[in-house]
Amino acid sequence: MSDQFLFGIEVVINGLMAGVLYALVALGFVLIYKASGIFNYAQGVMALFAAMTLVGVMNGQVPFAHLINSILGTDVHHFGWHIPAVIAILMTMAVMILLAWAVQQLVMRHLVNQEPIILFMATIGLAYFLEGFSDLMWGSEIKKLDVGLPQGGSFWIEEMTAGLGGEGFYGFFIDRLDIVATVIAILLVVALMLFSNYTKEGRALRAVADDHQAALSVGVSLNFIWVLVWSVAGFVALVAGIMWGTKSGVQFSLSLIALKALPVLMLGGFTSIPGAIVGGLIIGVGEKLFEFLLGPALGGATENWFAYVLALVFLVFRPQGLFGDKIIERV
Repeated sequence: MSDQFLFGIEVVINGLMAGVLYALVALGFVLIYKASGIFNYAQGVMALFAAMTLVGVMNGQVPFAHLINSILGTDVHHFGWHIPAVIAILMTMAVMILLAWAVQQLVMRHLVNQEPIILFMATIGLAYFLEGFSDLMWGSEIKKLDVGLPQGGSFWIEEMTAGLGGEGFYGFFIDRLDIVATVIAILLVVALMLFSNYTKEGRALRAVADDHQAALSVGVSLNFIWVLVWSVAGFVALVAGIMWGTKSGVQFSLSLIALKALPVLMLGGFTSIPGAIVGGLIIGVGEKLFEFLLGPALGGATENWFAYVLALVFLVFRPQGLFGDKIIERV
């Protein structure tokens, strides 16, 4: 095989891995939109908040330390212990469930039957509040997240593939963290689909997604379902925060990954869990291949805009996405 062809295969594989990370963020959007019709702009910030909380819990950091020290004149920043990653993840999940309950009780419960634009604006406000709250709670400095996931290239894959090309080809460089993220994403999607199809709560969630009034008439509690779906979205945000935080550090730019999830949703559809995965893979592979094949001729940095141009094309020809429900209006 030619080296150029092998480099192309490597680009496709890395694009698939990147697409999985995009899809993890998009899943949170899909879950909330499917159950309540709310486009949750705060999903990216939820991933940031989850990652910052996880780091803080693992390192034994005192929440609101800067505020406490300013008011009391103390100089306390850490409790003096470190918590194992598994226990810290469980504790962070409990925080995300509490956050879901607070969002439903303090914000969304008061906006029932409001126009979609009002609900969307509420999630924008929630995003900025959570970003400031994260800063106040855990500090704004860049944090390192290490929960024991492998990082760096896989030497085994490099050695196994080094002989496929010529002297200029040294094997496929595949990040082990991306491999782990792919496996976790597959397991997460399977678990969500099993939950949706084979549990009482999952069927209730689907009923609410189809028709709120009909679900109410058969005794489904909308408050419980919405707390549940925000909790599940919080769990997805935690998984995405762990992956992205491990890959690039926990910093406030982490919240911007939500912007990359928007083209994924436009391709896959706002109401489809498999669509979020397929859309993420298309975006991941598409932007990597486009940069590899045409980037040098176009001045580079095409990954910054390729996904949005592709999403624009889909909006023109298929606005509901590949797996979204077809929009039919009767007059």
